[in-house]
Amino acid sequence: MKKSLQIFITIALISSFLFSQNQKMENNIKYFDENYNPILKTEYENRKWENGLLSIQGDSINHKILSVRENRGTIENKKKLDSLLTSIINKKIDSSKTIVIIYYPGKDLCNSSGSASKSYIKSWFKRLEKKLYKITQTKPIYIYKDKEGLEKYGNGVMNWYKDPNEIIEKLFFKYHYPCSSFVTISKKGDFISYFGEFSKEYVWKSAEILTK
Repeated sequence: MKKSLQIFITIALISSFLFSQNQKMENNIKYFDENYNPILKTEYENRKWENGLLSIQGDSINHKILSVRENRGTIENKKKLDSLLTSIINKKIDSSKTIVIIYYPGKDLCNSSGSASKSYIKSWFKRLEKKLYKITQTKPIYIYKDKEGLEKYGNGVMNWYKDPNEIIEKLFFKYHYPCSSFVTISKKGDFISYFGEFSKEYVWKSAEILTK
């Protein structure tokens, strides 16, 4: 009985300590909008759900910022990008065709969770590639920043290439967006980037828009 009481007290003390630490961490978190302007937590949460925004880590570990899911623009030097991609995949990029880059930022809670098997993932990407090829006559280029957690997406599923000096990240993906992201780039250099987990349909739609 005495031993059971000691165990109960120990568990209670540990639980109290962990709760206290979590509360302390929560109180230290600062919240920001898409332009890195500070906002209250309630506004942060409301805007996140009402506008379908991403919640990502900012420049500090205790900073949470809102992020839009899509960005559109034009790169300054499409020829230079084509040359870079050619060197990455060791195959000449056809500058007259639309390019799609699938970007893996490294292991996170989003891309390391779930029960999808390698066979399911392979099938998903094969369907993605099949229709994309009909639209652009090209297949996606798979680029990663950090290889940790990439195992279930490799080994015969698709070929991944290291982002040299984080150039692709700096061009299109400013922060670590959960799961993975993609960018579609037209032959003129116009692009549509999408941050975080995405559907095949959105990749196809962006390709259709930029291939017109």
